[in-house]
Amino acid sequence: MASKLTKSDYTKTSLRAYLLQNGMNYNNYQGLGYANMLYPSLRKMYSDDDELKEVLKDNIEFFNTNPSMAPFITNLHLSMLDGGADPKEIKGIKMALMGPMAGIGDSLSQFCLAPLFATIGASLAQEGLILGPIFFWLGINICLFIVKMLMGGWGHKLGTSIITKLSGYMEQVSTVAGMIGVTVISGLAVNFVKITTPLQYVAQVSETEQKVISIQEMLDAMLPNLLPVLFTCLVFWLIKEKKWTTYRLVILTIIVGILLSVIGFLG
Repeated sequence: MASKLTKSDYTKTSLRAYLLQNGMNYNNYQGLGYANMLYPSLRKMYSDDDELKEVLKDNIEFFNTNPSMAPFITNLHLSMLDGGADPKEIKGIKMALMGPMAGIGDSLSQFCLAPLFATIGASLAQEGLILGPIFFWLGINICLFIVKMLMGGWGHKLGTSIITKLSGYMEQVSTVAGMIGVTVISGLAVNFVKITTPLQYVAQVSETEQKVISIQEMLDAMLPNLLPVLFTCLVFWLIKEKKWTTYRLVILTIIVGILLSVIGFLG
């Protein structure tokens, strides 16, 4: 299939990473920004408005990664799509990459570049040089610009390579990518959803001795993080089957949390 996108299209998509956070919301995080990054290239690939609308809707789903790493994923996405790959397979790779790329990008920008240029800039500023804050601003932004461009180029090359070299293995690649994506999301649920119960009961150990047993300790011993997993499954069911919005889920969480805390079921 003839390619519809040019190198210029991939460069524009990389530059649109600066707009990634503009559509940030609690419903799909960077989903709107991700679709916005792809929009000019998708417009070029899909001349039919109805078809373009469906493709954009499919890419407004939940997404969250580091903005400097986003061009790697978007350009990989576009090069695979332009090469004729199945959108479902692309989605699996996209979701698998967002977590690892977020970790790499955050570490690079927040724990490497920012401290480096902040230290040098602060040192210059302490000497009374106006160059201090200018050096910090220019240094970190130039570096992040270079990172965005490099990530976009590598994503494009990798996407093309996947199509030409791994076309016969795309189903396996997609399956593995989906497994990684599910693992990342599961890890987030376990680490960020905190639910415990203070419920206890008294067990008669002997005629003269009683022991207070904590329900939470029993759950942790048999099925660690059971309550967070159950609540996450409930939320998933409400989203998938009942089509609940994030705002309804937030309200439900607040109400249920307060009520169960008042009656002593939750800690």
